[in-house]
Amino acid sequence: MTTFDVNAILSSTAYDADGDKVGKVEQVFLDDNSGEPTFLTVNTGLFGAKESFVPVKDARQDGDRVVLPYQKDVIKDAPKVDADQHLSPQEEEELYRYYELNYDNGRDADRDRDLTDRDRDLNDRDRNAAAGTAGTTGVAGAAAGRDGDRDRDLTDRDRGLVDQDRRDVADRDRDLTDRDDASVVRHEEQLKVGTQERETGRARLRKYVVTDHETVDVPVEREEVTVERTPIRDGQVGTGTIGEEEVEVSLHEERPVVEKETVAVEEVGLNKETVRDTQRVEADVRKEQVDVETDTDRDLGGRDGLGGNAPRR
Repeated sequence: MTTFDVNAILSSTAYDADGDKVGKVEQVFLDDNSGEPTFLTVNTGLFGAKESFVPVKDARQDGDRVVLPYQKDVIKDAPKVDADQHLSPQEEEELYRYYELNYDNGRDADRDRDLTDRDRDLNDRDRNAAAGTAGTTGVAGAAAGRDGDRDRDLTDRDRGLVDQDRRDVADRDRDLTDRDDASVVRHEEQLKVGTQERETGRARLRKYVVTDHETVDVPVEREEVTVERTPIRDGQVGTGTIGEEEVEVSLHEERPVVEKETVAVEEVGLNKETVRDTQRVEADVRKEQVDVETDTDRDLGGRDGLGGNAPRR
């Protein structure tokens, strides 16, 4: 991470080992002694409401992307640590243990700082003893002897720590050598296209009343009075008398009568049918290419750049 631009990290987006987006990088935590980045926080959770701590070890920066060597679910389930304060050694150890990283380097550094402070105190006492009077020479000599024994003990302990560090580095280098098979892993992005059902609208049946005006011709009958006169032959009717007489008949007629009857004439229902269609989806995908360059190619390129007469390939 020493080659990382911290300002660029703060404006970048974090991706996991599979290339899935994790979230925006919020903060970068630096080591108190070396000033190097040790942890960064990524906005995770619902709407980025949580800051998850991730070690920067084995992370790499690719433009405005920071690729972390962990899965997205592992990062989201990291121990919850308050991102607004200084990390304590216990919190650091908990995070290292969660990400399965070795925390011994941090403890060795603390031990080295303690030994350096102790050596500084012993040197101050030696100088004070050397500046004493002649009457205290014997006491100073005894103190110097004890300090010399302690210096030898500390030197032996420092030598042991240095030897242990060398053995650890050698073991790590041996493991890396064993795993080095002179190969790289090439990655590429692939499109995964699916379908998602969504509601596009609703259909409703609504019944309402309209009024139509109908005209119907109905045949009707009525009675009317007509006068019929029939001559009377001689001898058919007896002799009558002259006087007043009144005859009455009843007249009838038909009138239209309107009645309404509600009858069922039609049943209307809604059915759904599935219509299949094809839509074209386009997206840009990235893939890695591997070029092989040998020392011979590099030498020829250098000589060509200097204006030499070496042939170009």
